[in-house]
Amino acid sequence: MAHGNDVRVRNVTLYYLPIKTRLPLKFGPETTTHTTCARALVRVENRSGAIAEGWGETPLSVAWVWPSTLGYETRLAAMQEFTALVGTAWAQSGEWGHPLEIGHLFVQERLPALHRGFNDARVAAGEPAMPWLAALVCSSAFDIATHDAYGILHRMPSFATYGADYMNRDLGWYYGPEYADRFAGRYPQEFFARPVPKSLPAWHLVGGKDLLLPAEATGAEPDDGYPVFLPDWIERDGLQCLKVKLTGTDAEWDYARMCAVGRIAIERDVLWLSADFNCTVLDPAYVNEILDRLLVAEPRIYAMILYVEQPFPYDLENHRIDVHSVSARKPLFMDESAHDWKHVALGRTLGWTGVALKTCKTLTGALLSLCWARTAGMTLMVQDLTNPMLAQVSHLLLAAHAGTIMGVETNAMQFYPDASAPEEAVHPGMFRRRMGRVSLESLGHEGMGYRVGEIARSLPAPSLTSGAT
Repeated sequence: MAHGNDVRVRNVTLYYLPIKTRLPLKFGPETTTHTTCARALVRVENRSGAIAEGWGETPLSVAWVWPSTLGYETRLAAMQEFTALVGTAWAQSGEWGHPLEIGHLFVQERLPALHRGFNDARVAAGEPAMPWLAALVCSSAFDIATHDAYGILHRMPSFATYGADYMNRDLGWYYGPEYADRFAGRYPQEFFARPVPKSLPAWHLVGGKDLLLPAEATGAEPDDGYPVFLPDWIERDGLQCLKVKLTGTDAEWDYARMCAVGRIAIERDVLWLSADFNCTVLDPAYVNEILDRLLVAEPRIYAMILYVEQPFPYDLENHRIDVHSVSARKPLFMDESAHDWKHVALGRTLGWTGVALKTCKTLTGALLSLCWARTAGMTLMVQDLTNPMLAQVSHLLLAAHAGTIMGVETNAMQFYPDASAPEEAVHPGMFRRRMGRVSLESLGHEGMGYRVGEIARSLPAPSLTSGAT
């Protein structure tokens, strides 16, 4: 079905931007000290030949998408190799449509074949396969950039294009015959928050390696003008929401950590906590026992826990754990296991009550999960991937439109604040938390609102240029 507003991808350019953390960042059992962001420039054209450029960016968060004993650099190199393959395929797709249609068809039809071929070659060479979650992350920068370019071409915000005036197909086409009646004649814009907030409560990440109090200092802490200890972060940024990373394998440590963070929070009038077990729990009893113990011994801390995030393995299809007992105690949010709306639907049957959306699994996928979850009565959150630079902007845009349970997680300013200095100069409220909030007031009025032309960032030589010139 042709639409006068359709576009197709004409050209793709890929850049890699390495970043070092100022403090170690712990993901599950692994601790990282650096990351690499994939930044994509996508050029689209409409049927009249007009061209626009859009940008997308995603950290290639190796430890999060690919937990393994395989070396970090080996996994990162594999993800970069696959990202280049995806970029070439994205440039050659030739699909006409709205970015949601282009992105959906790519993930449904082209990305699985790329992923299978890539893994077949790895296995044949005696190397472990790369997870599907990593494939989604590698694809996401191109997907976000196409949404940005589409908005710029039409001289309007990308999030204003998700309706019948711009899209060829209603949501029933995306979800298939099983949900045709539920979504017939409905479009994503129907499910967005109204009005869209101009600022959001900001969640601060208390990582497993983070120091809580000065008594824990070792002398190796950075002296760079940014806080190190939790009370200093709370005071400087006016924090009201703390997300606590737990092990999921050491119940005594996890309980003690929740108590320690909770007491600091109470002393400083913080309102909310969340508990993130990072996919390491296999038995719901582990989580239940910690929650029940808090309810009896630390009832105020228990009451401050707004939700529990992803305790169980992210491979939901192979770990179909009934989690109703956990969600009976606290709202339980899918994160790593919510690869797409189909996984969200499966999770709902198992007892999950909320979905943590992420732009890194493609903006297209996040929007489809958002709409499906809304109709299923599930609560939403938007979680961080320690998004710096341009990745922070699309991340906050999704959170503002999603209508979350409470604001947005945003922690790049904790772990590599200087990495985003050029972007912060243009968007100060998006890269520094003030009075416990981040502000979207500085956004531009086209595409994702990056205002790239005003950002004084020098890019490295491109790692890939593919498509028509």
